[in-house]
Amino acid sequence: METSKHPQPPRAGSREMGSRGHRRCPFRRGTSNGIPQEGGESSLHQLLGTFVSAGRVDHVTMVMGLHPQYLSSFWKYLLLRMDGPLPYHKRHYIAIMAAARHRCSYLVGLHMGEFLQVGGNPAWLQGLHCAPQKLRNLNEINKLLAHRPWLITKEHIEALLKPGEDSWSLAELVQALVLLTHYHSLASFVFGCGIKPEEDQDVENSCWAPSPHSDSSPASDDTTGGSGGTDAMRELEVLMERMKLLQENQLEEEGVTQEEMATRFELEKTESLLVPSSDILDPSLQSNIRCFLEDPEFGYKDFTRRGEQAPPTFRAQDYTWEDHGYSLINRLYPDVGQLLDEKFQVVYNLTYNTIAMHCGVDTSMLRRAIWNYVHCVFGIRYDDYDYGEVNQLLERNLKIYIKTVACYPEKTTKQIYTQFWRHFKHSEKVHINLLLLEARMQAALLYALRAVTRYMT
Repeated sequence: METSKHPQPPRAGSREMGSRGHRRCPFRRGTSNGIPQEGGESSLHQLLGTFVSAGRVDHVTMVMGLHPQYLSSFWKYLLLRMDGPLPYHKRHYIAIMAAARHRCSYLVGLHMGEFLQVGGNPAWLQGLHCAPQKLRNLNEINKLLAHRPWLITKEHIEALLKPGEDSWSLAELVQALVLLTHYHSLASFVFGCGIKPEEDQDVENSCWAPSPHSDSSPASDDTTGGSGGTDAMRELEVLMERMKLLQENQLEEEGVTQEEMATRFELEKTESLLVPSSDILDPSLQSNIRCFLEDPEFGYKDFTRRGEQAPPTFRAQDYTWEDHGYSLINRLYPDVGQLLDEKFQVVYNLTYNTIAMHCGVDTSMLRRAIWNYVHCVFGIRYDDYDYGEVNQLLERNLKIYIKTVACYPEKTTKQIYTQFWRHFKHSEKVHINLLLLEARMQAALLYALRAVTRYMT
């Protein structure tokens, strides 16, 4: 992506932002007006480059390769992880700890192999009890970051930095926080796309197949019988009409009051409690995962439930990535803030101006609704966003999918993958998972970095 070093925000009144003035973006003020081309030679070149540098093309790379512009920023970020205060083997062990929280055997197995390749002690792979105490001390913050990041406080940071034989330096800890949030979110991507182990290099079997009515297949070709294709087409047309109406209203309305926007956020947050999760979860744990888990029953709990004391809503403008998180990471973990910011920008702005078989579509409103809904289920509110748009644009099946993949990815099933956006292309569903990956990572990082900032001040 061609990104200006000093890009200008969208102009007031543009369709990207509506009539309410400049919206707060979840990254520093970089935008791109270019329309990337999906797949094609650039995607192939990315895969070949990855193969050369890594010796193989894993299934995560194959699936991300559907969106080469994002894959490029993702790999630049991974390559720069070579810098930093933590030695390689400890980074891979932290990745194992993070992936184990979501029972992601794909990532656990991958990084067990990488851990040994960089000279890690094989005894550590017998379980957390065999790892150094310094790494084991990460267990509590790993658990909270994975499932309930809003509970992280400056006291958790202070405990890890407390002087002693097993203490962390601030730079080491920030790198560990980035690694933990990265692999929690990557586990969401793996489960969300149904990525399978690399027993072979068969691209066709690297992840879940497309939905029955996707890839612009006519509804009349529905081989399952019934009205599934017709219903899927109707859902698509309803979404297109709602997007058109919302965009027209944004240009015409003077805006909604702050009180009304706050009310709509609380309503959306409350309604998200009613979005069920799948109860399908194998209670048995593979031995290579169980040994890296302490308190395996600890998981995501809805941000607030009736009758319980809720933590305060995280108001995005009080601690932003743009003004606070970015500079803190760059100060303590040089250059990584810039690469993280680029990833956030690329995925947030990524568009082919298409929806299913429709071309020339402004999808900015839909992408923003998905990003902000992920942050909503983690308790983060944007004062300048009308959460009524979420209810208008995200159908119930899509909300179920987003909440499952973002909050308890190990419960993701192929059924909930195929039930939303049934006329959309497979690559469009992968695009949603890229948005989920980055939105979830940024949400958790904001909670963690806020705690670090409070410890430092």
